[in-house]
Amino acid sequence: MVAEVIYGDQLAASLREEMKEEVTKLKASGISPKLVVVLIGDDPASKSYVSGKQKAADFIGIDSELISLPSTTEEKSLLELIERLNNDQSVHGILVQLPLPKQINEQAIIEAIDPSKDVDGFHPISIGRMLTQQETFLPCTPYGIVTMLQSKNIDIAGKHAVIVGRSNIVGKPVGQLLLNEHATVSYCHSRTKDLSAITKQADILIVAVGREKMIDASFIKPGAVVIDVGVNRTNEGTLTGDVDFESAKAVSSYITPVPKGVGPMTITMLMKNTIQAAKAHNKKK
Repeated sequence: MVAEVIYGDQLAASLREEMKEEVTKLKASGISPKLVVVLIGDDPASKSYVSGKQKAADFIGIDSELISLPSTTEEKSLLELIERLNNDQSVHGILVQLPLPKQINEQAIIEAIDPSKDVDGFHPISIGRMLTQQETFLPCTPYGIVTMLQSKNIDIAGKHAVIVGRSNIVGKPVGQLLLNEHATVSYCHSRTKDLSAITKQADILIVAVGREKMIDASFIKPGAVVIDVGVNRTNEGTLTGDVDFESAKAVSSYITPVPKGVGPMTITMLMKNTIQAAKAHNKKK
């Protein structure tokens, strides 16, 4: 068995074409979706993510504005900026790029964003709505993962999904989204005993821990679907995932690569959330 590779970059490109058409129609009807990204400091990874977001927005036709602030920015001034953006009727989506400098409380910033503009899907109200299956903005990486599974008609209902990693950004919410699709979900983490005994039960294995090639074929049930969320830079400067791709590919039915896997889908779902925000805002008028 050799796995079929799910290329997130190809799916993302096709979804962005659809969104481009939708935005053209929205603009013709007087709705111009706008996303504001706030970047604090000079973190190279954050700068790279923000650049990817701006390119996607430009291609789709979403108005995007980048507000760059120094790493010395105080929490009070960032909160004032968010309040101004909350009140700006031309802005539909607000994204504050994480991580933030240590003098700023991340949770306070996340909670300050108006939930109707929370296109990252991190606000406690957004998370609560997701848990109770109400309409909301879904966190972008988990949303992208479920969209990838659905694009290949991979059955989720009744399957055992095992999540390795329990972050608030990926691990916890992706498990909840799969539960919402009627999967049976297990979470594993750094304190899980005999990790491979649990991962080998997975029909769908999602790995999001940030440890280079941590999962190889010995952790995977033959025929499982493997989604690799990790992005690690090797000593040689190349990117690799949390899964040993070549080893895992030999036993799984589907697998995502790194790069060109989950990453492009994360940005694409952010664009989808921004379009959704603009449409919802227009309905309220």
